[in-house]
Amino acid sequence: MLTATPQAVNVLDAGSLLSAFGALGIAVVLFAETGLLIGFFLPGDSLLFTAGLLCVPGVHGAVHLSLPQVLIAAVVGALLGAQAGYWIGRRGGRALLARSRSRKLQEGAARAEELLERYGHAKAIVLARFVPVVRTVLNPMAGALNVPARVFTLWQIVGGTIWTVGLVLGGYALGSSVPNVDRYLLPMVAVIVVISLLPLAIEVIRSRRAPAAPASEAPEASEKAPR
Repeated sequence: MLTATPQAVNVLDAGSLLSAFGALGIAVVLFAETGLLIGFFLPGDSLLFTAGLLCVPGVHGAVHLSLPQVLIAAVVGALLGAQAGYWIGRRGGRALLARSRSRKLQEGAARAEELLERYGHAKAIVLARFVPVVRTVLNPMAGALNVPARVFTLWQIVGGTIWTVGLVLGGYALGSSVPNVDRYLLPMVAVIVVISLLPLAIEVIRSRRAPAAPASEAPEASEKAPR
């Protein structure tokens, strides 16, 4: 008698996660990615977009999902994860980051702190949701930097809801409007991953160019200084 052999779940592949765990997997992954520092490598953007596509009737993917269940799971996972990350930061986020040997995590922490200083609490908390790695680290950084709990809670709810609902509905809308969209599932997910990395790339380029400005202004300042 032949028995089905269970396939291993690839945590880096959105389709594999959704096929194995469905909507519950979305909540767990988003909680880990936004609340636990070890979850920075998880595919939040592609997971949400792919889940939206798999909610469209007639799409022959690995699994068919319910749109209301996906939306609820995504919002709950993202909001609870961010809040958990904040309180972890309050209790020792800097110490946890200092122990980490991950270069990506350290770079994400520096970028998160820079966002908080440059844009202020509200804007930084919302923007961080759309930047991989940064959305993982900013929440504990906000706690470690003593961002007021009410301010953090309000804006992480705003940012988390826009991010999750926007990507899920974006995937659903595209799947509803493009015939046989399942044929292009992998290329679409690849495009979403690339687009999600653009804000981080732009910030890196800006940060590398920023030190050049003060250096060019230095001679002018020295000429105007009294002798």
